[in-house]
Amino acid sequence: MLNTTPDDRRPSLARRAALTVAGAAALTGLAGVYTPSFASPDPGSATTLSATGFSDCPALPAGADPARWRCEVHTAAPKLRMGEVETTLAPITMTHAEGPMPDGTDGQVWGAMHSAPTTVPGGLTGTAAGEHSRLLGLAIKPEYGGRSDFYTGQFSLRFRLSSPLLPHGCSIGAGAPVDFQLKRSGPSQWVSQDPPVIKFSAYDDSFTVPAAEHCGPLTGQLNRRLGLPASSGNLMTYDATYTFRMYDQLPIS
Repeated sequence: MLNTTPDDRRPSLARRAALTVAGAAALTGLAGVYTPSFASPDPGSATTLSATGFSDCPALPAGADPARWRCEVHTAAPKLRMGEVETTLAPITMTHAEGPMPDGTDGQVWGAMHSAPTTVPGGLTGTAAGEHSRLLGLAIKPEYGGRSDFYTGQFSLRFRLSSPLLPHGCSIGAGAPVDFQLKRSGPSQWVSQDPPVIKFSAYDDSFTVPAAEHCGPLTGQLNRRLGLPASSGNLMTYDATYTFRMYDQLPIS
């Protein structure tokens, strides 16, 4: 965490960040007036599909029958605990296509993912100083990790960390993404038949989280502050709403 032993001569993250802030203030005069671009949106808008549409529906595989393939759009605001981070993420919207391949096997095609940064309570230091200082602020943003299987509930994410004191490439899972295996918490619920709107809940309490990488000179202290890597004690709860449309019913672009 943030405390050091008497034998540890390395400055704490709070101390190193304070020195960096002082230098930045002297050079740029931004202390106290910097407005971060990663302010978190209101997570209360999590489960609406009104702004998603079907614009991210991917092209179908060669030979696929549009009448038997559907484009699914789902939105969720997951609650996430990994290491010492515990927060409700800004809404995630994912789009993919699924249906039978010409040989009869199940097929899927990834479309797109959209989300926004969420402020991490306590900021870079995990203290009141980090909570209230703009330069010590910290935000986390989920990004698609390159793997998904919506038949089985498997998908992977990377988590970009942003702060005025961190380089752009700072991420959790930069090398190997965080892999999730979602399990249903209960049966799906049809909210509407026309248009189709379905709600479901799922969770994963077995995933592991690697250390943050590419975070510059604060990397080591940042990982101690976040409690990473974390092989256990992690949890994602995933309450989602989704809709779909068959490909032969999609508007022609």
